[in-house]
Amino acid sequence: MRATVLVVEDEEKLRRVVELQLKTGGYDVEQAGTAEEALKLADRVDLILTDLRLPGQSGLDLLMTLRRQDSRTPVIVMTAFGSIETAVEAMKAGAVDFLPKPFSLDHLMTVIEKALELKNLRNENRELRAELSQRYEFDNIVGRSDAMREIFATIERVAPTRATVLLCGESGVGKDMIARAIHHHSPRADRPFVKINCTALPENLMESELFGYEKGAFTGANTSKPGKFEQADTGTVFLDEIGDVPGSIQVKLLRILQEREFERLGSNKTRHIDVRVLAATNVDLRAALEQGTFREDLYYRLNVLPINIPPLRDRKEDIPFLANHFVRKFRKDLGSRVESISEGAMERLMSYQWAGNVRELENVIERSIVLSSGAVLEAADIKLDIAPKARAAAVDSFLPEGMTLDQFEQSIIKEALHRANGNKSQAARLLGLTRNALRYRLTQMGIES
Repeated sequence: MRATVLVVEDEEKLRRVVELQLKTGGYDVEQAGTAEEALKLADRVDLILTDLRLPGQSGLDLLMTLRRQDSRTPVIVMTAFGSIETAVEAMKAGAVDFLPKPFSLDHLMTVIEKALELKNLRNENRELRAELSQRYEFDNIVGRSDAMREIFATIERVAPTRATVLLCGESGVGKDMIARAIHHHSPRADRPFVKINCTALPENLMESELFGYEKGAFTGANTSKPGKFEQADTGTVFLDEIGDVPGSIQVKLLRILQEREFERLGSNKTRHIDVRVLAATNVDLRAALEQGTFREDLYYRLNVLPINIPPLRDRKEDIPFLANHFVRKFRKDLGSRVESISEGAMERLMSYQWAGNVRELENVIERSIVLSSGAVLEAADIKLDIAPKARAAAVDSFLPEGMTLDQFEQSIIKEALHRANGNKSQAARLLGLTRNALRYRLTQMGIES
């Protein structure tokens, strides 16, 4: 298609000359004598060529108005009153090029061709980036419940920042996908994303894996090696299962978060890095604080922006959307005939407790599709693992009927306070807690005083 150029020039003779040259060069042309007229035509053209000196609003005013409207139409400015200061001001306002009068028509065509070529490259770049990030669009983190909608809104707010995020939730709820979504919707999207599974790293190797080592730092260190944090420089580090990090490493992580610096194992050279840290845990870090296994200062450094992801059993309205999403996914990946899920099969999925959360649901759908022979998954096709149900039943029978674990814990604390006549130190001894630990639990219960 022919590109359309809008020529904004109050001198009619020059406007006509430029129009004829552009049409000869294969462009369609729109004309305007003022900035006000140009604004009415701006959304219909591919490029704007404007004089800076215009009656009424100036060409610079036109440029700044377009940028406030978030217009992506490239603008070239021209003026007979050219100067370095004017050029700098126009470029700061968003002009793609500056054309001082008088100019040759050949020079004009070259500038316009380059501006349109740059526009096409930027459009292609946006399309490619959109395709690369499609997997991590919020729609692929499926959920229609109020809890998930709130999480999506939180991702949109926190992704553009560099603040540390702590993702909390049971195994299988999708902490990894949410961490990747935050990264891919951030300004660091085209930089490294390095995931570190803290549980998978042996304690004696964790320091060298995270921070790297120098040649000769230990037996077998024949060459120097950068650690995971160096590999993620200018990007994002995702610390999965942060609660399993030993105390000696917690100190070094705290320094990374506070000072953005570290030393490799076997080196005295301080290295500086620019990384954003995302962390995830499936344990209650506050309980680890009470037990003394997790540093309080590190906890507060990590817990800047907490996102709590509810288990699937607490947002069952998401199950139909997730199940159908996985059917579409595995129909394509496995070349299956299955197209849908029957009402009876969906009822069976809805009544299950999903101890493994979304990951378990995905596995069940995949297993059921592989073993199914029809185009519709029926109730008999749903292959559930009954072991989690048996465990859940055992837990239910262990607690007093109708009482949750939190309620049972609170009743024990209240009974200890009653027996100690309100003396917190004595009650803490009865419970096998420190006085500070008891005070913390009372605060959580709202009865500290």
